[in-house]
Amino acid sequence: MSNYTISIETTNNESIVKFVANSFLTRSNSYEFKNIDEAKPSPIAQQLFYLPFVKTVYISQNFIAIEKYDIVTWEDVQDEVSESIVEYLNSGKEVITEAAETQKKVPVTVYAESTPNPSAMKFVANKPLVDGTFEFKNIDEALHAPLAKALFAFPFVKEVFISANYLSVLKYDMAEWQEISMEIREFIRKYIEEGKPVLTDEILQKKEKEETTSQQSISNKDLKDIDKEIISILDEYVKPAVASDGGNIAFDSFNEHTKTLRVILQGACSGCPSSTVTLKNGIETMLKDMMNGRVQTVEAING
Repeated sequence: MSNYTISIETTNNESIVKFVANSFLTRSNSYEFKNIDEAKPSPIAQQLFYLPFVKTVYISQNFIAIEKYDIVTWEDVQDEVSESIVEYLNSGKEVITEAAETQKKVPVTVYAESTPNPSAMKFVANKPLVDGTFEFKNIDEALHAPLAKALFAFPFVKEVFISANYLSVLKYDMAEWQEISMEIREFIRKYIEEGKPVLTDEILQKKEKEETTSQQSISNKDLKDIDKEIISILDEYVKPAVASDGGNIAFDSFNEHTKTLRVILQGACSGCPSSTVTLKNGIETMLKDMMNGRVQTVEAING
């Protein structure tokens, strides 16, 4: 029997909560169930539909997301749901029936997108790859990320960043994108199509520990209201745009005395020649305006 644990994560939709496991629940497919009949391929989803407030169950990779009806608030029921999911998972029963996993073969497509960073190319798949963001600077860091590790076998691959349904690959100057992008794109497509793992359980467990430590560290720091306001603006207005360019931006610290915000750049944004211009002309200007002058300077740390 596995020793599953679940962490509860809110989403941008207040009706939907994610129950994130420390191990993969389904490897290569995602599932959405609107009612108990649709949920026949998933015994756990069927069990969840016995709860009268469950509207939709979504299962992907290492999480189960549930959309509820308005008859209850998540605060009242999420702990009970979490315990129910943990109990089910630790019983060793199937999350998705083997027949359903085998039947649901969707053709994989991957397309390449240029980014503002000439050293980085974004490779976008038609299915989710990971939940969260994962950055690998070298093959040692990719020990528990089989896809990233496989990409490091190419001598021109310098760094790999994986988030949602895409990878950003940073290259060394020894090769030009027009020479190598088709090869990498086809390699990624075949890898995903064969159902090979993108990440292993070990990296999920490591990330869970890191996030717990980080949350404890943040709570120890007691983020001020102004920090939370900045993080909210970054999450809502900046991250989606940065993600579309194959990167990620994260809050590091804010100094109220100097009015200076420090952010961490990852993926295609890391080391990008135009990132300074984007920070100064885009993010800094927006934060000055939205924060009424309480933020004056934005500095970047490459992840």
